[in-house]
Amino acid sequence: MTKKAVLLLSGGLDSATVLAIAKSQGFEVHAISFRYGQRSQSEVTSAHKIAQKLGAADHKIVDIDLGIFAGSALTNHDILVPKHESVEEISATIPITYVPARNTVFLSFALAWAEVLRAYDIFIGVNAVDYSGYPDCRPAFIHSFEEMANHATAYALEQNQKIKIHTPLIYLTKAEIIKQGLALGVDYALTTSCYDVDASNKACGKCDSCLLRAKGFAENNLTDPAL
Repeated sequence: MTKKAVLLLSGGLDSATVLAIAKSQGFEVHAISFRYGQRSQSEVTSAHKIAQKLGAADHKIVDIDLGIFAGSALTNHDILVPKHESVEEISATIPITYVPARNTVFLSFALAWAEVLRAYDIFIGVNAVDYSGYPDCRPAFIHSFEEMANHATAYALEQNQKIKIHTPLIYLTKAEIIKQGLALGVDYALTTSCYDVDASNKACGKCDSCLLRAKGFAENNLTDPAL
């Protein structure tokens, strides 16, 4: 019997890698992406291409508006996205690109769809090594959400089967993620990770996401195809 899984697909490097990993593990992957009021829709376009390329069984794009709270540089055009010349300049504090409760909201939608599909596996590409310090990318958050999901859903209680939140990248460096993705056939030229793409959807090369990503490619003796 085919195992069903719901996967959060942002259109970035990490989530594309997770899709390839889930497929390699034999899951029928149902991908979900969000237009949540972010600066650019290029990542949603990338998510669509990745879902098709890597063979997702289904791909839903959900429209919500986290921008109404205006709490992040990713959803408020009046707040500048921080730029740096090197990875070493990235602050250890939680940056203004953090979108309040974003992964909590996204995982809640994924959980709702998983319940309809009777899928007990949810994949998310969070990382707690080469990342910007977001609180909803950390193991404690994932464990807490998983516990909540097993108390909050009828299908988990009725079937007495545990829901699992899979985070295959959580302890990997960007270099390790890229190496694994390349081995699984991920075309990173399809992905969009930049926080502040220009009008032609070209990556800025200086935001936290661009710098961490470029570092990962460099450590694999490769050039980031987005730059």
